[in-house]
Amino acid sequence: MANMFRSEMHSDFVWAHGYIPYGGADLGEIRAVAEAVADGGDDAFHDAWVAAGARMAAQADALLAKGHATSARESYLRASVFYASSFRPLYGTPVDPRLLSAFRLETAAFDKALSLGEHPTAPIAIPFGEASLPGYFIAAEGGENDIRPLIIFTNGYDGTIVDTYFACAVAASRRGYHSLLFDGPGQGALLYERGTALRPDWEVVIKAVVDFAEGLPLVDAKRIALSGWSLGGYLAPRAASGEPRISALIADPGLWSIADGFRDIVVRTLGVSPEAAANLGELDEATMQKIDATIRKSPLIRWKVMDRGFWTHGVDNLRDYFASAELFTMTGRAEAISCPTLITQAENDVLGNGAGAFFDALTCPKILLRFSATEGADRHCEMGNRSLLNRRVLDWLDEQFGLQR
Repeated sequence: MANMFRSEMHSDFVWAHGYIPYGGADLGEIRAVAEAVADGGDDAFHDAWVAAGARMAAQADALLAKGHATSARESYLRASVFYASSFRPLYGTPVDPRLLSAFRLETAAFDKALSLGEHPTAPIAIPFGEASLPGYFIAAEGGENDIRPLIIFTNGYDGTIVDTYFACAVAASRRGYHSLLFDGPGQGALLYERGTALRPDWEVVIKAVVDFAEGLPLVDAKRIALSGWSLGGYLAPRAASGEPRISALIADPGLWSIADGFRDIVVRTLGVSPEAAANLGELDEATMQKIDATIRKSPLIRWKVMDRGFWTHGVDNLRDYFASAELFTMTGRAEAISCPTLITQAENDVLGNGAGAFFDALTCPKILLRFSATEGADRHCEMGNRSLLNRRVLDWLDEQFGLQR
């Protein structure tokens, strides 16, 4: 599936194949989009996904008009995935109006789908300072009226709530867990619609989310787990280091720092001493220019740093981006995590390279789960075999909460 799109950059954005077991897409649907994109660029990529999403949404409308609510719900859910898959290459400022359009269509399709379930679900607003965080409470299948353990899912750099729903919450709901999904600063609606930048002190964000969760009548407040994927593999541990009400923690993968990956490259490839690279925001100008030139040579790396990174961190230059990235670290925080913790590490996932060292630094009850190419679960967040990740993680969580399945 990774080679379905000929462009290496575009194939990096095809997450929908990981959602096939959870009703987010099917193989032929993804293949049809790939054929429509062919050798096209970002415009073709966007247009093909949006066209597929629009077709599915129109089918859902027609099905609903005929009274086929179940099929309409399934089609709206698929439409939300295809809209969500369309706009990552458009990241950056000024905000591309096509991104906003596709995101709004994604949200509308998702909301329609959730409103059609046997137990309809509506969007929620989590109080956060003078504003609010948009989110959804997804009830456990068969336990819509029962008090159950809750998993709070936190996203990463560029995932949306729809992505987290299919990658994480559907499996959790089937296993009997309630889920709480939300956009935090620098994510989804807060970034796209409000321009709110990412922040390193995620414990402040999760405190507000847990405060809200404790007020929900179906939540077992003594069994609240926090799970983060992608950059959430930093955000969730950071939050758990300052929020004692978290009963179990999952980091997929365990991510110690944003800056450390860049630091390693600077030292290995540019000959910068470890001492000089101790704070990337303070590198000399000549070295900064070399790094800038290197980043610009790769469309994917340029997108990650200069399009996504600058926008998400609320900066407009490499030095300020590195200075911001240095704030996202577990140094001095890891030892404050006291709840049972699961760290994942997938083969061929660069983001997880430091997961083993992160695991070693923890002093709480802990486990490290490794995933391999042999299992088809290598690469970022085990997207080639997401169902394996969910089974193993939820088995572990069952054990922590004393549940027998």
